[in-house]
Amino acid sequence: MKILLTGCAGQLGRELKRSLACLGEVVACDRRQLDLTNPDALRAAVRAIAPAAIVNAAAYTAVDKAEAEPAAADTINAVAPGILAEEAKRLGAPLIHYSTDYVFDGSKATAYTEDDIPAPLSAYGRSKLGGEQAITATGARHLIFRTSWVYGLHGANFMKTMLRLGRRSCETGDELRVIGDQVGAPTWTRHLADIAALVLAREDMPEGLYHLAAAGETSWHGYAEAIFAEAQNIGLMEKSPVVRRITSADYPLPAARPANSRLDCTKFRRDFDLSLPDWRSGLADCLADARF
Repeated sequence: MKILLTGCAGQLGRELKRSLACLGEVVACDRRQLDLTNPDALRAAVRAIAPAAIVNAAAYTAVDKAEAEPAAADTINAVAPGILAEEAKRLGAPLIHYSTDYVFDGSKATAYTEDDIPAPLSAYGRSKLGGEQAITATGARHLIFRTSWVYGLHGANFMKTMLRLGRRSCETGDELRVIGDQVGAPTWTRHLADIAALVLAREDMPEGLYHLAAAGETSWHGYAEAIFAEAQNIGLMEKSPVVRRITSADYPLPAARPANSRLDCTKFRRDFDLSLPDWRSGLADCLADARF
């Protein structure tokens, strides 16, 4: 099987390049080889590669910057996925695409299901919702995985930021202030990538929209404390910094975040007979592999 992988230099893309290799030839492209901002070039590249499957891990992920650059976010997160879906349909190839909990406003009291109506708070969230809608409208065979609080060993993410800031705080004695009134499930990129390989290998692969995130829940504050506790436990840090819980109002950002990012993954477990482990398990395994 020839698989076109976009966004191969990103934190998820690098894990996908590894996991998908067992299925055949992976044509891994970053923004230099595949320009998602140029529709004509994107179409030509997909037709030249002629893959049997497409996995789109490319995205505009600068959540706050998107408030000032909504057109740029839309081009990469909404227009490009629609083009990939059109080309996938022409080829008869399935498309796997990744979306986000940011398509919701976070006002629901319980975990979001696939049937809940999206109401994004930010330009980034709206662009990702646009990508979902563009893919669905083509009628292509597709899997859209909504996930949350993604982290890994590569790229920029909350886990790596906390380790860097935590070490600095231990040296200076300053406390860290971390938001405690937003709830979600930190999800390891390796788990997402391994799931992609498993589902693509199936002859009877289900299609449609699915929520896919780690089990359990925590706040950003709880996540930070867990990072430091585990890092200290395995010797990545000598001690843990002081982490003070603050509210979203204490740390205003250009883009509003949902207070509730919990995703109900019941549909995915039912249709695929697969699930992701608890977020603490993924964090421990990720940190065990860390080389910072």
